[in-house]
Amino acid sequence: MGHFSDYQTKDFFDELMKPNGKPRTLSMPLVEQINALSPKELRRRQKAAELALYQQGITFSVYGDKKGTEKIMPYDIIPRVVPGDEWRVLEKGLKQRIEALNLFIDDIYNGQKIIKDKVVPKELIATSACYLKQCKGIHPPKGVWIHITGTDLVRHTDGNFYVLEDNLRCPSGISYVLQNRAIQKRTFPQAFDTMKVRPVSDYGDYLYDTLRYIAPESSGDKPNIIVLTPGIYNSAYYEHTFLAQQMGVTLAEGSDLVVADDHVWLRTTRGLQKVDVIYRRIDDDFLDPKEFRKDSMLGVAGIMNCYRKGNVTLANAPGTGIADDKAVYAYVPQIIKYYLGEDAIIPNVPTFVCWDEKQRDHVLKNLKSLVVKAVNLSGGYGMLIGPQSTAAERKIFAERIKKNPRDYIAQPTLSLSRTPTLTPKSIEGRHVDFRPYILYGENIFVLPGGLTRVALTKGSLVVNSSQGGGSKDTWVLEDDTPLSEAKRHA
Repeated sequence: MGHFSDYQTKDFFDELMKPNGKPRTLSMPLVEQINALSPKELRRRQKAAELALYQQGITFSVYGDKKGTEKIMPYDIIPRVVPGDEWRVLEKGLKQRIEALNLFIDDIYNGQKIIKDKVVPKELIATSACYLKQCKGIHPPKGVWIHITGTDLVRHTDGNFYVLEDNLRCPSGISYVLQNRAIQKRTFPQAFDTMKVRPVSDYGDYLYDTLRYIAPESSGDKPNIIVLTPGIYNSAYYEHTFLAQQMGVTLAEGSDLVVADDHVWLRTTRGLQKVDVIYRRIDDDFLDPKEFRKDSMLGVAGIMNCYRKGNVTLANAPGTGIADDKAVYAYVPQIIKYYLGEDAIIPNVPTFVCWDEKQRDHVLKNLKSLVVKAVNLSGGYGMLIGPQSTAAERKIFAERIKKNPRDYIAQPTLSLSRTPTLTPKSIEGRHVDFRPYILYGENIFVLPGGLTRVALTKGSLVVNSSQGGGSKDTWVLEDDTPLSEAKRHA
């Protein structure tokens, strides 16, 4: 069968191919178009896609890399395909999760009823580095704390999706989704049209509408919206510039802003302009040196006071990190049940919290088979993958867990799904995860697509770009399935 004649799914769930080596029905047009190309033409299209990314400057930074700061995001031209009926369930589950987490954050900073009702342990919140006492009593505009979310999902060998983690502070990666799509439509145009792939190009409009909705009422119909970036040395600086351009708003650094008369002002060549909404891509700790890190040169002194008084809106709201603390993540199914009275539509990966003595003992006895994560690190850092670890590495992590048990969780090693990927020799299966993006303004909107990250190293489970991973376009197909049938697939 052309390029896929020797393709092996092995014991993994494959996003495009069935265990018998034949394409999944909805993926057939894509596989047929790939097979119609010679190996030389297929690689020419891969090179063309990489060149387009390079020319557009689609980069990210890896701190401390001796080979250089800026890197082109590795890209694979064979897309991931998500059937419409599967997407319908994911969309519903993501909306449910974000609604519940937003209620949780609001409760944590205003009353803590969930703690008083003993659903979430008090000490879990009290010991979290992500809990900001400066946010206590704050009521953000329209009651929304989480405006932009990137939720990481994985698919296991059972074919079901699981939430791996929530990213509720400054989630990155959406620029790759939009640029990947622009390139992918030119790579396999016939399959793209035939398969009725849902668009993602209107994300900038949805993002702008979300930010406009949460603007202070005093700002009128055309609020002044800006994107606040730490600057050119941030790993996601390209994305900050891209999103500002997509929305047609100003990209600013902290030094471009000043606080006066309890408002935030933007310095321009024509004088000061009042700022109404700030899409901030700066971590909480660096946002306001008067209230957080006093040595921060990235934020704006006094901005939190303006925010408290309702004179400027910050997206995402400071303090949202309490809900993406990986130890709090373990309680999200209970959080959903508590606030919404519903079972979680998308389950968590089973999680052991090391601050619990019984669960910690289990983790320490089974390090060789578990994935251990530091609760406040991301990007694949601070992580032990048990089956691929050495005895020395496991000993180090055991000592870390015993010293600071609150800082670690552990999960079973999942067999991440795979999807066909073009390698230097042939098309082979590589492990992937999935990050859809959710916007919460007047309504909750889930972009029909997302960032599929791929572990380009054979056998690797680490998909993070900072750890050598790449990305793929994600094709969410139109859903022609009746609701009753979609429920049977859920």
